[in-house]
Amino acid sequence: MISHDPQHYVQGVLVCNRRVLAKTITLIESSLSSHQELARIIIDLLLPYTGKAVRLGITGVPGVGKSTFIESLGNILVEKGHRVAVLAVDPSSKRSGGSVLADKTRMEKLAVEKRAFIRPSPSGGTLGGVAKKTRETMIVCEAAGFDVMIIETVGVGQSETTVASMVDFFLVLMIAGAGDELQGLKKGILELADAVAINKADGDNIEKAELAKKQYETALHFLTPSSLTWRPPVLSCSALEMTGIDLIWETVLDHRKKLTGTGELDANRKRQAVDWMWSLVKEGLKERFYKNSEVNKMLPGILKEVENGTTASTIAASRLLFLLDNNSCI
Repeated sequence: MISHDPQHYVQGVLVCNRRVLAKTITLIESSLSSHQELARIIIDLLLPYTGKAVRLGITGVPGVGKSTFIESLGNILVEKGHRVAVLAVDPSSKRSGGSVLADKTRMEKLAVEKRAFIRPSPSGGTLGGVAKKTRETMIVCEAAGFDVMIIETVGVGQSETTVASMVDFFLVLMIAGAGDELQGLKKGILELADAVAINKADGDNIEKAELAKKQYETALHFLTPSSLTWRPPVLSCSALEMTGIDLIWETVLDHRKKLTGTGELDANRKRQAVDWMWSLVKEGLKERFYKNSEVNKMLPGILKEVENGTTASTIAASRLLFLLDNNSCI
């Protein structure tokens, strides 16, 4: 049963009551307007208790072993005394919803850890929906005391940009011999990376991994780093054998220390908050546009006019946006 008292959720989250935490996130993900209004109040009340966690985004090409890596990293962090929340982002969950939910079953050991929390987030069919729900869920988990947030991309493509816009450190996992057909994709992802890690550097694959490491180092050398303070390193690891994971975590902390010292970390977070606001404004405007009764009344006729070539697209857009009649558009 849904409580309509925001303090019920706020107090429950602050003491990390897992049942209340789960209900709060479910409330945030609800599309009901009454739930959304309540969620906004809760988020606003929880905001002062957030901001101290390490926000780590992780992506990787298919077959890179992302779930195994996240579980290995999560278990190491839990052993170090951290509290870890893993949030999955999947803009294509309508097609591959099972892949999101499967992450929790693949991370069996981490999923039962009392100091860990794994939450798959539905997209609601839109990338914007993913960004909004994941950001708000991240705030709730930080307020609950989780000091390491791992945001995982399940899809490949636009989701990388979305996740990079909400984290402090963006880690790209790669494997040796992924194929030349992925070069274009790699370049786009590499431009967002704060570090690249070659996974599966074990057994007979060690030599290939070292070669891949050198290739990515060369590729990164030709890209302009997003920070004057930080040049993305290329590391190697084996999530299966738990080697190289500690060094990756130390790299994340080193990046955090350097960017905190220059003020870049704080500046980045402020920029991300403003960007988030504008993305919500755009999403809200689009939603209101399609819910407008006058727009719904005019839209079928205007669509036919555009399709038949009797009205220019620019004129049609103007009429819809400003609800002008045919005569005033001439």
